Amino acid sequence: MTLINRPPVAATPPILAQGIDTPPPARRSFLRENPSIPWFLGLLTIFTLIVSVLSEGLGIGALSTSMVKILGMTLCLCLIAIAMDVVWGYCGILSLGHFAFFGLGGYAIGMWLMYARTEIVIRDSLAGAVLPPTEAELSEAVAAQIFGVVGSSELPLIWSFAHSLPAQLALVVAVPGLLALVFGWLAFRSRVTGVYLSILTQAMTLALALYLFQNDTGLRGNNGLSGLQNIPGLLDVPQAVLAVWFLWASALALGLGYLLFAWVVSGKFGSVIRAIRDNEARVRFLGYNVEGYKLFVFTLTAIVSAIAGALYYPQAGIINPAELAPIASIYLAVWVAIGGRGRLYGAVIGAATVSLLSSWLTGGGAPNIEIGAFRLMWADWWLVLLGLGFVAVTLFFPKGIGGLFDQLVRKQP
Repeated sequence: MTLINRPPVAATPPILAQGIDTPPPARRSFLRENPSIPWFLGLLTIFTLIVSVLSEGLGIGALSTSMVKILGMTLCLCLIAIAMDVVWGYCGILSLGHFAFFGLGGYAIGMWLMYARTEIVIRDSLAGAVLPPTEAELSEAVAAQIFGVVGSSELPLIWSFAHSLPAQLALVVAVPGLLALVFGWLAFRSRVTGVYLSILTQAMTLALALYLFQNDTGLRGNNGLSGLQNIPGLLDVPQAVLAVWFLWASALALGLGYLLFAWVVSGKFGSVIRAIRDNEARVRFLGYNVEGYKLFVFTLTAIVSAIAGALYYPQAGIINPAELAPIASIYLAVWVAIGGRGRLYGAVIGAATVSLLSSWLTGGGAPNIEIGAFRLMWADWWLVLLGLGFVAVTLFFPKGIGGLFDQLVRKQP
């Protein structure tokens, strides 16, 4: 019996086995790739409605105006925490300077708030004068009122657009964005990475804070800008109502910011920046413009941080150079680490948890504990507890609170 050697039958390629006319697999929708979005937006909406109903301004009065302001400011801190999570948790850039952009946004909007409110007060005081003041005299009076505390009566050059709300809103975006663009371009083109880049961002923040402490900077030095809670044109509106309005604005900004960054970290762009975080050299070898990706993420997160600051400080009522101290940016990194890096909702959880606990423990909400001759005062021990919490999360829950949440979801049948 003769055996005939037959040539092996070639396997049919999968694409041909499916047929030429078979369409490629459908790409998953944006919401299917980000299931946390509807949950987050839904919970944020419910939270905003509940606070509005319980507020003094528009509700039953169960929540004080100061508490509503604290909650509104917490939403702003959650927004900058998301920005920090994108630049650090997704792109691998440990920036210790993003709170500087937050403060610059507050200064930009604070200049208009202080100038416009002072102008209204002076116009009202001169309303009964025999001769109405000229615009030059009015400008001189405003400058003397604002800068008399630092021994000056002239309006600095940087206040040239302080009378215009649209111009100052543009500066909220332009000044921090330009600073981040220039700083990032110089740092990334030199391929500064790791701890050296973190030190550079911290040095930038420290230099800016020290500069603003000087009286001749045009921003009132250590006195900062005050009275920002008085909104020009809305001076007759009670603070209780303004607090709810700012809460709505902060919630809207947080929701839009969450959507924006969820879109940024999705798809091919998100895959590239995560790859840069994990192995920057390999991504560069594959032909990607690593510096361009990092510069875009750094600048975008700086702009969003500034917008968060522009909403935060009118609720706080005051801003001074101490707000830009490097320790604030370190706190920001701690919030993100506790909440869970690489998870947008983790950054929100971390910022909200730490911020509210800080307000409760240091604001007299938590009773002090007396054990014999020893008295535990939470205001004095809060930073120690925060440090211990950060160490505990790093050692036992490296993925943060958001990682624990992920594990609970996966265990569900």
